[in-house]
Amino acid sequence: MNVKTPIREVKGVGEKTEGLLQKMGVYTVGDILLHFPRDYVKYPRAVEINELKDNQTAAVIVRLKASAVVRRTRAMTITVCKGQENGASLEAIWFRLPYIANGLKKGKTVILYGKVIEKKNVFHMEQPALFAPEDYALFEETMQPVYSLTRGITNRFLIKTIKNALEKCDNFFEYLPLDVRKRYELAEYNYALDQIHFPDTLETLTFARKRMVFDEFFLFLMTMQLQKRGEEKQKNPYTFSNTEQIDTYIKKLPYELTGAQARTLGEVLRDMQADVLMQRLIQGDVGSGKTIVAFLAMLFASDHGYQSAIMAPTEVLAKQHEVSFRELCERFGIQKKIVLLTGSMTAKQKREAYAQIEQHTDALIIGTHALIQEAVSYKKLALVITDEQHRFGVRQRELFAEKGQTPHILVMSATPIPRTLAIILYGDMDISVMDEVPATRLPIKNCVVGEAYRPKAYAFIEKEVAAGHQVYIICPLVEASENYDANNVTDYTAKLMQELPSDIRVACLHGKMKAAEKNQIMEAFQAHETDVLVSTTVIEVGVNVPNATVMMIENADRFGLAQLHQLRGRVGRGDAQSYCIMMNASDSERAKDRLEILNKSNDGFFIASEDLKLRGPGDFFGIRQSGDMSFMIADIYTDAKVLQHAADEVKRILSDDPDLQAEAHENLRIKMTEIFQSGAVNLTL
Repeated sequence: MNVKTPIREVKGVGEKTEGLLQKMGVYTVGDILLHFPRDYVKYPRAVEINELKDNQTAAVIVRLKASAVVRRTRAMTITVCKGQENGASLEAIWFRLPYIANGLKKGKTVILYGKVIEKKNVFHMEQPALFAPEDYALFEETMQPVYSLTRGITNRFLIKTIKNALEKCDNFFEYLPLDVRKRYELAEYNYALDQIHFPDTLETLTFARKRMVFDEFFLFLMTMQLQKRGEEKQKNPYTFSNTEQIDTYIKKLPYELTGAQARTLGEVLRDMQADVLMQRLIQGDVGSGKTIVAFLAMLFASDHGYQSAIMAPTEVLAKQHEVSFRELCERFGIQKKIVLLTGSMTAKQKREAYAQIEQHTDALIIGTHALIQEAVSYKKLALVITDEQHRFGVRQRELFAEKGQTPHILVMSATPIPRTLAIILYGDMDISVMDEVPATRLPIKNCVVGEAYRPKAYAFIEKEVAAGHQVYIICPLVEASENYDANNVTDYTAKLMQELPSDIRVACLHGKMKAAEKNQIMEAFQAHETDVLVSTTVIEVGVNVPNATVMMIENADRFGLAQLHQLRGRVGRGDAQSYCIMMNASDSERAKDRLEILNKSNDGFFIASEDLKLRGPGDFFGIRQSGDMSFMIADIYTDAKVLQHAADEVKRILSDDPDLQAEAHENLRIKMTEIFQSGAVNLTL
């Protein structure tokens, strides 16, 4: 068995589970071995009910005097079981898991693992994991992996399958030169793979993770450098002259551009008039006004008879751009052909869009991936703007080149990356930083509170909705997870509908929904057909709902500060005062210190820098930390030092051996050849 062996051949994987694993992107043995844990649980010694303490995560022995009861409400099924021992009482509750009652019969002894809350002298546990005592004994005092799952796949099944795959699969070959591993104290690859899934100790896990993180950064940077080699700056084939017309447009805006907007726009327009094609990254803090800079650059192209295109990561955002661009053209008193192209359009709508793109050589084109995936024939396309670079990959210029176009490339990102890291990650691009927010925007009022504050938070939400405003509530999980104590969107939505008045319209949004369903829910929220939207971080990317004034983030301690700042940026986009409520479920002083940085500042670049200082080797547990920088396991903040080491090593190797022909680099050459042959050149970003 090797990494290319179909997953079906692993012991225990049948036709049904093969289909479910494929939904998770797992098709081969190699895929499942690279499906890394998202967290680890260290199971404590099991205790009696009377040994429990409020607000702790514990394993408790429950001797059932009665069978569990299943109740059905309008929204869901609720399973309740009760235990009593030595004068102490416990009530455990599960939502939407009626089958769990089968293991909770009178006379049985079970062990429940989860968070304990004391209310009126009774201990309560929600969604605890259920174990037979003999099963729990195998886990006690060990570190166990917790994986991202899909409905129908349990964590225990995934653990068993990965153990079987590790046992039967041939070793991965070691491609990293020995001197590199020695220099940075990196584990051998197969040992690291084993320990990242099933660590013996925290120390071996940290050692293994460091190797996997180095690999991700190293392979990404090596791939980027090999792609760039031999590529010279391409000559600018487009003719642009003065910018007087742009100055006229700026004067007609209902506000003044900030200094950062004006400076960035000037850099973009100068690039478009230069001798070589532009490759520029705009790093703009949340709410810094990147879109108007993009629009003015597109107008500059149009005024000179050229097409431009902006690719948005979601259809909702693409449609939002279309509306705002049309409004701006009307304000400027100009008529421009604006064309929208998205994947969900009908065949007839797409044909009409293609025809308009062919006919209008100065069109402003807005779309999603459809702009490069569909049969589009561009005419004089001079500028391509990608919104949120990490959603697209690094091949966009090549894809346009394949269509006979070599446009200027402008990338916009709202992820506040410290400049030193941005230079490494975007080494082939010039960088503009927009670190000012328009003066007309009211600063968001922040508060970090414990879970006891939730009733007051709900009362505040009611008040804001009554005033005609809207609310986001963010949960870290899509649905309840074994062994993972955090709020999930599915159950939270059902409970919230019980807590809030029935006339408040609540909707649920998460990344596992189909694209059409997500668009429909988000458009309904934009149209104020929904008052409260309970969501995962899928709403993080650029959607503009000026009427939303409250952002409440559950388990805020589980997120990195950069991502929390991104989420907070979904409010504060209108004239009304906006608020961000961060619920801290952790007793850790470190978590409090980190959240306090966000509480005191709305400056994304300051927050990212402070986050970088505070990160330590234990901070890689929990929800992904750095927003959408889509590395599988690496985090650009926690792992900044490893990123620098990987960049130094790539530079040293290619300087000494540009073609990787040295004997010491033979395995590395094989590895890079595999990557390029597989087409996986956009490994991460």
